[in-house]
Amino acid sequence: MSHELNDQELERRESLKQLRELGIEPYPAAEYPVEATAKGIKAKFDEGEEKWNVCIAGRLMSRRVMGKASFAEIMDHTGRIQVYINRDEICPDEDKTMYNTVFKKALDIGDFIGVKGYVFKTKVGETSVHVSELTVLSKSLRPLPIVKTDADGNVHDGFADKEQRYRMRYLDLVVNPQVKKVFEQRTQIMNSLRGFFNEHGYLEVDTPVLQPIPGGAAELY
Repeated sequence: MSHELNDQELERRESLKQLRELGIEPYPAAEYPVEATAKGIKAKFDEGEEKWNVCIAGRLMSRRVMGKASFAEIMDHTGRIQVYINRDEICPDEDKTMYNTVFKKALDIGDFIGVKGYVFKTKVGETSVHVSELTVLSKSLRPLPIVKTDADGNVHDGFADKEQRYRMRYLDLVVNPQVKKVFEQRTQIMNSLRGFFNEHGYLEVDTPVLQPIPGGAAELY
């Protein structure tokens, strides 16, 4: 079954072509030694301590370009964190391609990037990462649903269609972070039950779930 590409998908493929022309190959993603998480940084950072250098990776979820400097937001498996990117810091030489072309034009929402830098707090008190090095890890060829949240925390234009959510659970987990909590709680419950029965000598047996002929209730003993 062929899939006709829409305008956004075509644009992302052009961005992929542009990255490759610059010598950046997003597939497969190179190994990237992550040393911190979004949640961990926010929980452990103390503004009074000495400079804390971190290396973090995640999906690019938002971007606010303001000339030579930009704020962006990346999301890893623990949550989101803001990053601050200055053109002359990630491009200390004369060549400003990484900022002017890669970051501003060739990257799209949903792409995977890695950043190295130090943690600081903005004037409004938001814990952020001041980026000194930016690495493109992988390119997202399909756009993510745009979910908007207002100042009161209300979600608008969310990915809410139940059938789509169940068929594309991977996408549901990306744009609806609260769904992950359900899976985490289910895992904790199942592990607790399994641990209880294991301690009491029970044996776990898996019954067939993908057998071609329905059965299981025909014979009674």
